[in-house]
Amino acid sequence: MAQFKKAMLIYNGNAGQKNMEKILGQTVPLLSLHIDELILKPTKQPKDAYHFCRAIDETVELLIILGGDGTVHECINGIGGLEKRPAVAILPGGTCNDFSRTLGIPQQMQKATQMIVDGFEKKVDLIKSADRYLLNFWGIGLIAKTSNNINDKEKAVLGKISYFTSALRTLQQTDPFHVRIETEEESWEEEAVIVLVMNGHFIGTNKIDLPNAAIDDGKAEILICRNTSFSALKEIFSMNREELEDFTGDLSLIQASSIRIHTKEEMDVDTDGEVYMTAPASLEVLNQHLTFIVPAE
Repeated sequence: MAQFKKAMLIYNGNAGQKNMEKILGQTVPLLSLHIDELILKPTKQPKDAYHFCRAIDETVELLIILGGDGTVHECINGIGGLEKRPAVAILPGGTCNDFSRTLGIPQQMQKATQMIVDGFEKKVDLIKSADRYLLNFWGIGLIAKTSNNINDKEKAVLGKISYFTSALRTLQQTDPFHVRIETEEESWEEEAVIVLVMNGHFIGTNKIDLPNAAIDDGKAEILICRNTSFSALKEIFSMNREELEDFTGDLSLIQASSIRIHTKEEMDVDTDGEVYMTAPASLEVLNQHLTFIVPAE
């Protein structure tokens, strides 16, 4: 790891004090050996991470995000529009930590901290929709309803399992919807229960192993599922196809850089696990827009 002159570490200031003190005690001393000036920024309000990142100046060379997918999502929205963006490192501190898994980051805090010290920089794609950015996925249909149905108490007790208990509850509530998908090359019309636009490779800690998928190729993977059967959903999470042409029946896969998704009615959108946007929508892949610290190969 190169010596950084200035870095910012963002973490949840509302987390249990003793637990956070322990985590900072494990991470800050090691990081400080390689960073001349390390600024600690605890979040107190929901949008603090976004505002901290939006205000980063050009002297901050490294942004360290200690948190889960929601915190990562807010932070990349803060820096996504900056002309000069710092490199980003993730210390996985959430329930699923899906994009950190895509990057191969260790899920143990001490190992993840050591990875920042020993790791390398990698350029990564970012997806833009309207004035917002996403790293991992954009989804409508069952995926958004599942996120809306997750019970906070259940999430606290069951953690990542809550995602799938919610999915099972949601299965009975999901009807197919009509969607038209336009890309830079062609267009499709479908009756679907899920449309996923993916940059990352994990949802709810489960790997979705799509053929030819990469996080630095300037293309997103558009996955269309037409059936709410358990077997169809299981197929999504146990893919072993090697070619795009192998997708038939309940699933279709498209790769594209510029995407327009039309729905007859306004639909909730799940972006990186956060439900606050709606479709119809346009998405654009920004090729290698961000730099992340990743493990040495």
